[in-house]
Amino acid sequence: MELTSILQGTHNARELSGFPLTGGGTLASGLLFRSDALAALTDEGMQELVDLRIGTVIDLRTDGERARAADRLPDDGSVTLLPLPMQGGAMDEMVKHLLPSARGAGLSVTQVAEALKQVPTLEQLYVSILEGSATPFATVARTVLAASRTDRPGVLFHCTAGKDRTGLAAAILLSVAGVPREVIVEDYTQTEKNLALGLADALTLLITSLGVPLTPGLKTLATESPASAIEAALDWIAANHGDVADYLRSGGMDDAEIADLRRVLRGE
Repeated sequence: MELTSILQGTHNARELSGFPLTGGGTLASGLLFRSDALAALTDEGMQELVDLRIGTVIDLRTDGERARAADRLPDDGSVTLLPLPMQGGAMDEMVKHLLPSARGAGLSVTQVAEALKQVPTLEQLYVSILEGSATPFATVARTVLAASRTDRPGVLFHCTAGKDRTGLAAAILLSVAGVPREVIVEDYTQTEKNLALGLADALTLLITSLGVPLTPGLKTLATESPASAIEAALDWIAANHGDVADYLRSGGMDDAEIADLRRVLRGE
C-alpha cells in the first residue's frame, strides 16, 4: 500500500501487506513498512507513524548519512529508533572513496574515468552488501518478530532512498514469509517509479555536486531498481545459502525464531 501521501515528507514509502503467499493466504498487515529517510517528515507525517502503530524505525544508513540528515520522529518516545548501519549503499560516500582527491576536482579527466571504472554494478553492490550484512539483516528480522508481540507492532525500515539496503531487507522478509519471487521483484521495481517523481534528481545532484560526471552506471546505482538487481541478490542467497532462512541462520537466528517470524508474517 502506497504511504508517501500519508507519511508526508517521504518519497518512497509503502506498507508491505496483502501480498499473496505460497500455499495460500496473504501477508499480514500492520507489521512491515519500508521508506526512504525520514529527515523531512512533517508533523503530520510523524502523527501518521503513531496512527499506523509503527513503534520501531530501523535506520540502515551509515553513521555519516544519519549525521547529515537525522530522522524526524515523535519526541514522546512512542517510536523507537534503531540505528543499524549497513555499509555499501551510500552513493556519495562511495564516490568520495573512489575519488579521494578533492572529490575528483584535483584529478584529470583520464584519472576520473579510470576511477569510475571501479564503480560496481547494482548486482555487484547487492552481493557485497549481502556478504557483509547477514547479522544486521538477522537483527532486522528479530526486531520485526519482537515488535509483533507489542501493542505497536509496525516496523519501518529505511535507508536514504529506500532502494538498495531497504530493498534487500524487504526481499529477505518477504521471502521468509513465502511471498512468491515475482511479487518480491515487482515490489522492488516499484521504487524506481517512486523515485522518478522527485527524489531521483536530488540523488543525482548529490553525486554531481562532488564534481563527478553522471555516468550511466552511477545513474543506475543512484536512482534505478531493475529486476535484474534483486534477482541477482536472491540468486546469490540461493547459491550460497540454499534459501533466505539459511542466510538468516548465518547471521545468528535459530530455527525457532525463523519459524515464529514466518508464522507472524503469514498471520497464522
